[in-house]
Amino acid sequence: MQRCRWLWVVGLVLLCAAATGCVRRRLTVRTTPPGAQVFIDDQEIGTTPCSASYVYYGTRKITIMKDGYKTETLYQKFDPPWYEIPPLDFVSENLVAREIRDERIVDVQLVPEQIVPQQKLVDRAQSLRDAARTGTVIPLGKMPAEPPPIREPVGVPGQGLPGGQPLPYEPLR
Repeated sequence: MQRCRWLWVVGLVLLCAAATGCVRRRLTVRTTPPGAQVFIDDQEIGTTPCSASYVYYGTRKITIMKDGYKTETLYQKFDPPWYEIPPLDFVSENLVAREIRDERIVDVQLVPEQIVPQQKLVDRAQSLRDAARTGTVIPLGKMPAEPPPIREPVGVPGQGLPGGQPLPYEPLR
């Protein structure tokens, strides 16, 4: 009787050791055009097309950078397949006798960066300088064609206003 129980225990241990399953999770990032640098959760993975293994499901931050193209940042959610929902995951991870592959592919179309003409960039910089001198703040998308007029300086602290007149009230735009 004791010997029979011992054989059952040894048999179960050998069965569990021989039938260990495995789930391989792989995330592949592909871009058009290829050759972009990929970061997953702020860790560099490589250049596209590239793959990385992962352990946990959920939302991943994927950042893709390539010279001449806009940097893309995606928050991609990966839901677990039915066999990875507890308590079924115990069976698929430990008792299935073969390897299970869960491969996810993310395809990204990169958009070329728009090149701003040099003169437009210089004009915008000059408008910002002029606005900074006057103390006004101009939203980025609403740059005026001409810089705002420069007001007279207020004067040295403690000496009052030049000309004795108060400055007119001008609301910020």
